[in-house]
Amino acid sequence: MATKPFASSADRGVKEQTLEVLADGVYALTAEGDPNLGAIEGDDFLVCFEALATPVAARRWLAKLREHTDKPVRYLVLSHYHAVRVLGASAFDAEIIVSSAQTKALIAERGQQDWESEYGRMPRLFEEPESIPGLTWPTVTFRDTLTIELGGDRGELELRFHGRGHTEGDIVAWLPRQRIVFAGDLVESQAALYTGDAFHFDWAAGTLDSVKALGAEQLIGGRGAIARGRDAVDAAIEQTRDFLLTMQRTVGDAQTLTEAFAATHAALAPKYGTWPIFEHCLPFDVQRLWDEIHGIERPVIWTADRDRQVWDELQS
Repeated sequence: MATKPFASSADRGVKEQTLEVLADGVYALTAEGDPNLGAIEGDDFLVCFEALATPVAARRWLAKLREHTDKPVRYLVLSHYHAVRVLGASAFDAEIIVSSAQTKALIAERGQQDWESEYGRMPRLFEEPESIPGLTWPTVTFRDTLTIELGGDRGELELRFHGRGHTEGDIVAWLPRQRIVFAGDLVESQAALYTGDAFHFDWAAGTLDSVKALGAEQLIGGRGAIARGRDAVDAAIEQTRDFLLTMQRTVGDAQTLTEAFAATHAALAPKYGTWPIFEHCLPFDVQRLWDEIHGIERPVIWTADRDRQVWDELQS
């Protein structure tokens, strides 16, 4: 049997980007399963959410955004440390780059390795990689909640850490007045989950419960479609939980890693197998959960070499 192309290395097709206005001064960009982004207008400034993999890629998003507003970017918010979310930060010329304190520590611990890993897995997303000036470093961090006053009658934006999930430090951006949440990769709507750096048990329980308790009426996940309406938001959260709980059952019952992967693939593929990055993610997801079940509390750092070893063992 032929070996599957490594991760997303064979994904070379251009994805159509769509900018949508979710409320007055609230914008989201989706791209057929590529990473989503967001922006929120303050009275005389912008808050941008996520930064893409390179400054060149980020500038294309900013060009679309500039068709709606010319306010300067005061805050760039990073939901977590993964390279495809942060390395385009220099394009924004933001006064302040915000993340959780946990995320800043993860950048120091494993940011360079993650950059090299993700570049190998998803080369198409790294448009003109030579434009990246280096690792992105937050200038403001917080542990639990940070509130940004938007000014005028725009209300406030709450940046919130709800618990360990997709990584050790994911945050969401919550607009209580508009009831809109930018959830990053803590929730996916019609897209598969990447859990290679996850805390599966925390994520599926308290973390998702806390996000759901916000009562959002629109949700922008890390990838996939925008969820509109409370029922659709709850469905996206429960889809994310179901993926995690299914993995917990199949990996927990397996006697070997290869058995765990086969059982998990068989259980998830009928429902999720055609969704973006499913085949790419699953070997890394299963390896991390296998480690977690067998007592490795914090995720082992992914390197380009380790990526290939796990892929060759499970997807060949």
